[in-house]
Amino acid sequence: MSYDLCLTEQAKKPYFIESIRTDIYSLEELCYYLYHNIYLIDETIINEGLCDWIRDELGLTRLYRQLYAQLEKKEGAAFFVFPIFREAGYLNVQEGREFQEKLSRLEVQSEEVRQKMRGDYLVKEKMFARAVSVYRRILEKKGPGRLGVQFYSSIWNNLGAAYAGLFRYDKAAECFLESWKLGKTKETFRKYVSALPLYLSEQEYREKLRELDADSYLVQRIQEYNAELCRKADAQKKVEEILSGDVDEYLDELKRQYRRSAKL
Repeated sequence: MSYDLCLTEQAKKPYFIESIRTDIYSLEELCYYLYHNIYLIDETIINEGLCDWIRDELGLTRLYRQLYAQLEKKEGAAFFVFPIFREAGYLNVQEGREFQEKLSRLEVQSEEVRQKMRGDYLVKEKMFARAVSVYRRILEKKGPGRLGVQFYSSIWNNLGAAYAGLFRYDKAAECFLESWKLGKTKETFRKYVSALPLYLSEQEYREKLRELDADSYLVQRIQEYNAELCRKADAQKKVEEILSGDVDEYLDELKRQYRRSAKL
């Protein structure tokens, strides 16, 4: 970055960034957030509250006026954030150009796609609870035939990954099942079958498989695949040791390793 830290005054009262639940105290911290969290630039940061904070706490009256004018014009996120970058001298020419290109590609997407990208980013950063809220809002606003079954299958899948990150394996399984119903992919079926023993007893697990009328060979392959994931995650454990133990031992091992297999 082409800037020196804390060239501007630090605020006595911080600005609370809702999306990451973090306080910031300087213009440079605000720039860092905007630059590294492009998918989270929305109304939670582009608002009158931020403008007032910049005026009252940082004493940057001219920047306040610029930003407030952009709020009224509603010309897009780029016109709001770049005056902030310029005030701090945060980006060089190349960095500014690359950021502009990324932001432009983002802004031409539909609201649902932008929200999905935001949720995916939150999962990647392990902010699982926030991601759940984003994905749920997308599903609540779902319109008939708007984006196709594959899009919503992906939403259910990624929502399952977010719940898995929160150790809500029952919710994760429900989501993977919904994803599989829409997309019928082997990977989402694998995730669903893998999630079941994480919250069901052995008997309940086997009953669920019978209700599904799941192919026994396929289920066996899924279990072998998960065992292989466990083996790779811990080189000292071998597949044979996991599979030769009792079912409870296997399920305990699977629970410890499941999050590694519930990728987006």
